[in-house]
Amino acid sequence: MQTPSLLSSLESFQKHDVFPQHAVHPFNTAAPTTSSLLQDLINTTEQLERSLEIYDSSIQWSNAKLTSLLRQHTSIEHASYSSAKNVQHLIDTLSERSGIHYGENLPLSSDALPNWCIEQLAAWGTSVGMETFTDDSREGGSTVVLGGKVLVVDVDFVVDRSDPRKPRLRVANVKTSNALLHGNTNHSTSTMLDAFLKDGIEKYCEEMQKNEEIRDPLRAASLRKEVLGHLRYLVLLDGLASRKDDGGIRWFTDVDEICPTLVDVAKTEAEAVAQSLSVTKAPLDIFLLRSHSLPLPYLTMPSISFLVYLSPSSYISLLQGTSIKAESEDSLHLDIVPSKVRSLLGKLTKGVTIATLYLDKLSEAHLYPPSMSMPNVPARPSFTLAPSAAELDHTFPQLDSFGVGIMASDTSSETAPHAWVLDFTDSGKRPGVVMSQSRMKAIELVVNPLGGGDGLPGVADMLSFGTGSWVDLLLNPGNMVSPERYTALYKSPNSLHPPLQLRLTAPEEPGFTLERVPVHSLKEIWGILEVVREQCWLNEILLGCHWTTEGFKVEEEDVADDTTATEEDLEAIIAGKLIRRFDNALSDQKLRDFQTEEDTRECIIAIWQIVMTCPERPPIPGLVEITVSHDDTKPKGISVDISGAMGVDLKPADLEEICRRGGTLGLAGRVWARGRSMVS
Repeated sequence: MQTPSLLSSLESFQKHDVFPQHAVHPFNTAAPTTSSLLQDLINTTEQLERSLEIYDSSIQWSNAKLTSLLRQHTSIEHASYSSAKNVQHLIDTLSERSGIHYGENLPLSSDALPNWCIEQLAAWGTSVGMETFTDDSREGGSTVVLGGKVLVVDVDFVVDRSDPRKPRLRVANVKTSNALLHGNTNHSTSTMLDAFLKDGIEKYCEEMQKNEEIRDPLRAASLRKEVLGHLRYLVLLDGLASRKDDGGIRWFTDVDEICPTLVDVAKTEAEAVAQSLSVTKAPLDIFLLRSHSLPLPYLTMPSISFLVYLSPSSYISLLQGTSIKAESEDSLHLDIVPSKVRSLLGKLTKGVTIATLYLDKLSEAHLYPPSMSMPNVPARPSFTLAPSAAELDHTFPQLDSFGVGIMASDTSSETAPHAWVLDFTDSGKRPGVVMSQSRMKAIELVVNPLGGGDGLPGVADMLSFGTGSWVDLLLNPGNMVSPERYTALYKSPNSLHPPLQLRLTAPEEPGFTLERVPVHSLKEIWGILEVVREQCWLNEILLGCHWTTEGFKVEEEDVADDTTATEEDLEAIIAGKLIRRFDNALSDQKLRDFQTEEDTRECIIAIWQIVMTCPERPPIPGLVEITVSHDDTKPKGISVDISGAMGVDLKPADLEEICRRGGTLGLAGRVWARGRSMVS
């Protein structure tokens, strides 16, 4: 092996985006890798320093020929490396282009599709390290057996050859068995896992056997990757279960064991929400605002996911896609059945926050605190709707306080640490959740109660590194300059009030992107989801408008020119009833009875609440202050408080319903409209 030179030792640190921009805290997916790379950089720097000292003490730099040869060699080596780096960067850029995918390979003859799909499944099992066997002795079908160290997956296929030109393949049954199960060897490891694997394989086979006009090779390729990912995860669990005294069968059955507990808690909370609203079924959006999320086992992988938050528009989309059907007696008492939620969530790309619990490789153990069983110390989770759930907890199987080690291969004793993580990126498909620093500290206090906000490096008093506040990260992530204010134009969908010029003062608190958090117990998950739920509620309110940095012109829209006065306007002015609508930002001259000369309305972000101010209706001086906050003790999970607005009849329940439907940013206009109607 060639000895590295001074220049080549730094090559690995000069690659494009080698240090991720936002990997500045341990709850980022790239944090362990970045931490290891930074340590390598420190070590390399020390080696370079020692090497330069040796060079300086042993070489006579007065030799002009030697100096010239060294310069020439350095120039050649640098040119060679620069060329290789540019080529590699081009390859990486082309391979990582978003939206560029290759379709699934297809056999030329349609009658070969059944055997092709069966062979593909066997090849997938081999590629992830499982032993595969195909049994074609059964009449009218085949069986593919995928075997691990203790896990065996039997996939039974049935081939319908009534049409010889176009035989149809169907997945008859999938059964997972485990050598660690005592008693009946025919007992399945998990019926939910069986159904989950069958559904994934069957979707792939159905897509492959569609007519050529409607078949989508890209979707088939995506389904193949999903099944491969499921098998790869099962191989990971299989390696853990095969180790003695490390949890055994629990690695496969633990998710199934905690599901009844999670469902019971969700059912209790849904009943409490429905009772407080005097309805038979709790609305899903209100349930998510007040509860500990909706458990959805085996949603995207062989584990459990949690539906944390739905924006008002996403909730309406789910509600419109749900048909009214008779529900089973064991329903969760929600207006949208969980089975419908499962089928419709994949169609939503925005306004949905999902967390998935699974086991993953997690190096750099020093970044994460050990497990602490201190039920009375953390303030989270709280159990407003289900007080009896405060006594419930569940510790996930693990080897030690951080994680577990799994054999890298059968012939190697090298181990890699693994830990349970709560992932908010859907395995990298979503960007994560924008969080303020105070909420990141709140999450740290959940997983490390004695840390006092200073236990995890990268979270406590972290500088923003020029990225601005958390509002900048949410509304303007691509701009490195942090503006003082943002402006937006809010228009009432029903024209209940004139357009509002909104001004948002950006806080100084820095922000981070939460991607995944190592967890050890069920209570930690509930506590983390509480914090994330409150942040998502605030994020989605702000994302309800198109914000621009103050000083930039608002995008022009095609609107009619209404600057010309008419006879009707003149009569309205004489009668004192003129209300002009303007699609641009309001100004003092255009709507004097609503705004002041300086601001139309200003939003000030506080912890878990939004404070909005607007002028009183003339001739009353002063300002009206509207405070909207998240409050899981309220029937709809939202609290609205109005200071001012003298004589205006506004019911808090009506305002809470407006906020629930996504009209939080228009409350000032509602207050103005109600006050004006009382005057007139």
